[in-house]
Amino acid sequence: MQTASTIARLTLLAVGVAGALAAADANAAAFQLKENSAKGLGRAFAGSTSAEGDASVVATNPASMRLLDGTQFQGDVSAISFGAKFRGEGKYANGAPISGGNGGDAGMIAPVPAAYFHVPFGANDNMHFGASLTVPFGFKTEYDTDWVGRYNGVKTDLKAIDLGVAFSYDVNPYLSFGVGVFAERLNVDLTSAVDAGTAINASAQQRASAAVLAAGGTPAQAAAAARQAAVQAAQLGFSPGSADGYLRIKGDEVSMGYTLGMTVSPVEGTNIAFSYRSEVEHKITDGKADFTMTPAAAAFLAQAAPGTFIDSNGRATITLPASATVSVSHRVNDQWKIMADVSRTAWSKFDQVTVDYDSNQPDSVLPFNYRDTTFASIGTEYRLNDQLTLRGGVAYDQTPTTDAHRDVRVPDTTRKWLSLGLTYAPSEKMEYSVGYTHLFTKDPNITSTSATANTVTGKYKVSGDVLAASMQYKF
Repeated sequence: MQTASTIARLTLLAVGVAGALAAADANAAAFQLKENSAKGLGRAFAGSTSAEGDASVVATNPASMRLLDGTQFQGDVSAISFGAKFRGEGKYANGAPISGGNGGDAGMIAPVPAAYFHVPFGANDNMHFGASLTVPFGFKTEYDTDWVGRYNGVKTDLKAIDLGVAFSYDVNPYLSFGVGVFAERLNVDLTSAVDAGTAINASAQQRASAAVLAAGGTPAQAAAAARQAAVQAAQLGFSPGSADGYLRIKGDEVSMGYTLGMTVSPVEGTNIAFSYRSEVEHKITDGKADFTMTPAAAAFLAQAAPGTFIDSNGRATITLPASATVSVSHRVNDQWKIMADVSRTAWSKFDQVTVDYDSNQPDSVLPFNYRDTTFASIGTEYRLNDQLTLRGGVAYDQTPTTDAHRDVRVPDTTRKWLSLGLTYAPSEKMEYSVGYTHLFTKDPNITSTSATANTVTGKYKVSGDVLAASMQYKF
């Protein structure tokens, strides 16, 4: 009973701490976060679902819970330092330059938490139960509100928090199967500037042209009417950049997903793991869209285009991608182990996000045009003595975006990892681990067009470092 009470207190504490940290958001490549384990980080996540002694397999491959030693709790936290500095220019649809700076550093430093609990049961402990709390997806960028790319995006804040349970069955000491289910809460918060001057000017031209054509006028007469309407709108203060507004879109939703796994040990000390994480479709039905417009623009739109650029509810569907991983761990001798991982993520499902407003406002479409990606890593561990284990690894991490489709909200690029780490075990029950990764990147280019045909063109300086620590306690 005392052990059960201790487990309950530790689990509740982990949930509370992880929830508080997750609320701070995180920065990572695209939206996917691998940062769920200090041990895994130290070897560039080689052997992420097949290595012995890392409780993160509760969430990533339940079949590998047989590689854990008894009842245990593990808590991890990773501090991600992400930098994104833009250099370039912006232009309105008419070719005039957009005023403003480069937006500052859109990145930040933020924690990513994780917590795991594992207990074996059944005859000869051939069944396993696990619980986990992780943040598998998360990203945040935030620019100065007056930067040159403000019409393409100012703030992007997305996080997915998973609470899961898992079960596995050991067919024999060499083969096990596992399944996990999780509830995933997605929070999205997006902001951008609205070029109301361009929108109103374009609307005035369209109405003037349509009126001439409806009255039987010629295309040349319609074009002349449109030019006159543009002049009149500009005289009223509605020209590109003259009546900027602001849009904020928020939403959250909870959906279910699952993980499947199989772990094979053909010989003692060698583990081969196959795992699959399902996609999760989030249908946000009660999102909020808040428009902040200048008084002049609001008054004009109320007459010319009622029901647009006003606060309303909205709907959107966001599908977070499925992924599959093959992981191998091999014990060379009592001191050395080698590992490797290859995973594929179906990012092509994340093509675009469309916000459908309850008002007369036209849909907001956020195009991403992502492609499926590959992550590959190799790593090693060296057991110096009973208390100290050293590890390292390298990885190739492919970006889902390209120069043709890169967006200011996620200025991502392919990167290479160099990782180091260690574990210190002062006793049989307690151990501490740390891991560090530096990301090597190239400066990605960007050419992005907003809903009002304003463009931002330039180059990013992207940087990334990750430091993680964990504690594991065996009951």
